[in-house]
Amino acid sequence: MKYPRGRLLLLTKAPDPGQVKTRLVPLLGEVAAADLYSQLVHNCLAMCSQAALSPIDIWCSPSARHPFFQQCQQRYQASLHTQVSGDLGQRMSQAVQAALCDADYVVLIGADCPTLSADDLEAAFNALDTGTDVVIGPAEDGGYYLIGMRDHHMAVFHNLPWSTPLLMSLTEERIRRLNLRLFRLPLRKDLDTPEDYAVYRRIN
Repeated sequence: MKYPRGRLLLLTKAPDPGQVKTRLVPLLGEVAAADLYSQLVHNCLAMCSQAALSPIDIWCSPSARHPFFQQCQQRYQASLHTQVSGDLGQRMSQAVQAALCDADYVVLIGADCPTLSADDLEAAFNALDTGTDVVIGPAEDGGYYLIGMRDHHMAVFHNLPWSTPLLMSLTEERIRRLNLRLFRLPLRKDLDTPEDYAVYRRIN
């Protein structure tokens, strides 16, 4: 592995019908939306595993004991951890804080960005390895698809408008206020809405 002192964290949910990709349910139905999410998780983990940049930690909801995650652990040689309760910021913050107990830096992603590449991950790890404090990957919807840190900065996750177009700009404002060195990855598109799905189908 190129960055053995790093950790790649995948924050994800079990692909249970009605619990994931809910904005796509009116278009696809609960089962097909869950199947799509399962495919996204597997594609993401396969890409991360093949890149072999760092150990992979899967942060699971509702529980690391779910059969889906047990299968992922075996297939991708990943370690499993159960997410805490709370909003997205609290869950991300806890995962980052816990992983930094055993790593020099971490990169956290979700499975919602099918265009995330191994080159993006390597750029993030390289920036952190060479002294950047925070790496962020902006998404077209105003959020972000990746965040990486050398140290746990709770303020970057606390009391922010998750799943809104303001998230990225307000997060960057927090980072500037903390006087942290920031590296920005390319703009990417998440897969959340029927419009996103139409784009995804055209290129896949």
